[in-house]
Amino acid sequence: MSSDYLMSNYARLPVTMTRGDGVWLWDTDGKQYLDALSGIGVCALGHAHPELAAAIADQAKTLIHCSNLYAIDQQQSLARRLCQLAAMDKVFFANSGAESIEAAIKLARMYGHGQGKQQPAIIVAENSFHGRTLATLSATGNRKVQAGFEPLVQGFIRVPFNDVEALHAVAANSPDAVAVLVEPIQGEGGINLPDDGYLQTIRELCDQRGWLMMLDEVQTGIGRTGEWFAFQHTRIKPDVICIAKALGNGLPIGACLARGSAAEVFQAGSHGSTFGGNPLVCRAGLTVLDIIEQQQLLKRAGITGESIRADLKKQLSDCAIVADIRGQGLMIGIELHQDCTELLAQALDNGLLISIQAGRVIRLLPPLTISDEEARLIVERLVMLIKDFAGRQAA
Repeated sequence: MSSDYLMSNYARLPVTMTRGDGVWLWDTDGKQYLDALSGIGVCALGHAHPELAAAIADQAKTLIHCSNLYAIDQQQSLARRLCQLAAMDKVFFANSGAESIEAAIKLARMYGHGQGKQQPAIIVAENSFHGRTLATLSATGNRKVQAGFEPLVQGFIRVPFNDVEALHAVAANSPDAVAVLVEPIQGEGGINLPDDGYLQTIRELCDQRGWLMMLDEVQTGIGRTGEWFAFQHTRIKPDVICIAKALGNGLPIGACLARGSAAEVFQAGSHGSTFGGNPLVCRAGLTVLDIIEQQQLLKRAGITGESIRADLKKQLSDCAIVADIRGQGLMIGIELHQDCTELLAQALDNGLLISIQAGRVIRLLPPLTISDEEARLIVERLVMLIKDFAGRQAA
């Protein structure tokens, strides 16, 4: 199929997928692929989940859209469910992760102005990724994403990720700071996990300074790490959580959740979305949550992820090119000592879908529904690719 009419903003691989089933995808030539990326962390239930497909079809026959000028039952039900799962108070529904982060940025600024700060600033981390809208790419700690879009949105203070001393320095010297926005695990940055106590330090600083603690859980949320939200592996509670990706399993939905005073910042007219939280996507979100609960997929993600990492460490223990294997739940990174972007195409040739982050980190985000045998196949194919790559580099 010709791509002459599409803007050239994606470096697409030379393949077109036509159908999926669980962890598997097929292209136009009938070739089968093991999807260890699940649409970049979106299809947590795998592809073409029958129960979800039935719910979407039923809702499409009933009501897809009616606008936020009116109450929407499915939206209210999903908001209640998410607040119960996250211990939050209120939700704003958007259409994507970037939009949910945009909502959080606006919320933090309005919160700051309410405190009498004329230039409210948000503390963000280096090597982060928060989206590609003008505000979210400005918050993102990746110069490549920002290049060519200057002037950037002002009002962000950047610090190294996982650096407690830097946070304390900002606290002492930034009177305009009103919030901290951080990923509990950096995804696009290379599956970077913070030290124990890092999120707790942020929580303590926010409490001391009257800041909002805002977590970007777009990639980590909805079961990816073995809990509903990654912060639930700790004892802290954020003030704002942003989610998307797996919530709709492919349908475009995002959400900004807030509690306490943060939940009261937006009033009528403060923010909005034409499509956000329509009946179709909220029905899908409710069904996704039901399936995760019914099939105990949180526990499954934790156990399977630990097994995959253990198998990779065992089978690659003698591979000098491997620098680290890390992750939480089914969010896994294999860092090599050198650039390995060529593995993206080689994995595709071998029927395996992965991504490469930061040039040398292989990222795995398989569906939460993956079987033991499918997990074994991912490890088997990936080990073969890495060892073959290492052999070529040594030659």
